[in-house]
Amino acid sequence: MSQVAGPINRRALLGGMTSIGVLAIAGCSSFPAFSLEEAVRRLLFLSSDRAFARLLQPGGFWDDQITRLVLPESLGNRGGVLARILTGPLMKDRLSRAFNDMAYEAANRAAPAVTDAVRTIGVRNALALIRSSDPMAATAFLHQEMGTSLVELMVPEFGDAIRVSREPLVGELLAALTGVDVGGIAQSLAMQADNAIFRAIGREEAAIRADPRSTNDPMLMAAFGVK
Repeated sequence: MSQVAGPINRRALLGGMTSIGVLAIAGCSSFPAFSLEEAVRRLLFLSSDRAFARLLQPGGFWDDQITRLVLPESLGNRGGVLARILTGPLMKDRLSRAFNDMAYEAANRAAPAVTDAVRTIGVRNALALIRSSDPMAATAFLHQEMGTSLVELMVPEFGDAIRVSREPLVGELLAALTGVDVGGIAQSLAMQADNAIFRAIGREEAAIRADPRSTNDPMLMAAFGVK
């Protein structure tokens, strides 16, 4: 399985972003708008870079409680069809693990879209985002701006992964569920992955806000009051 180039590209882009107006961020009343927007973008670039670096590791979704995907509810609403397959927690975990492994390719597809969104979105009221008491305020803003775009990108990835999965249990599942709606399962998994991605980004944002000095980024340190 090839490793995604997204995090490397984001690091290069982050390192090359302009530092114009860095010192102006430290003041209260003299914030140039472009400097504040730059600070928010740097915050989101670094947060998303760190988040995808975690997610695009073996077990990236499964091994983390805040990003782990669960079995779609539609599978549990089909009466006794799954009784034989989903007998006991070990089988359920095995199937859940298979779905979480599929999230790798979906996140791989999502990573460049997040980078592009951070680069191009207009940051409204950047000062409020920087000073917000919500440690994940910028991430919430980005998620709102992107809407369901990541879900739409990831649904085909999940659909393809389900159909060609090498996990025998997935094949058995599809064979047992007559008329199974693979698209519906893919939609459910994509929605979960979308939320997981932004939870992961938000966690990294909160960590940066808590310790901006760890970024070694003069603009972010200035934005959050570190001298």
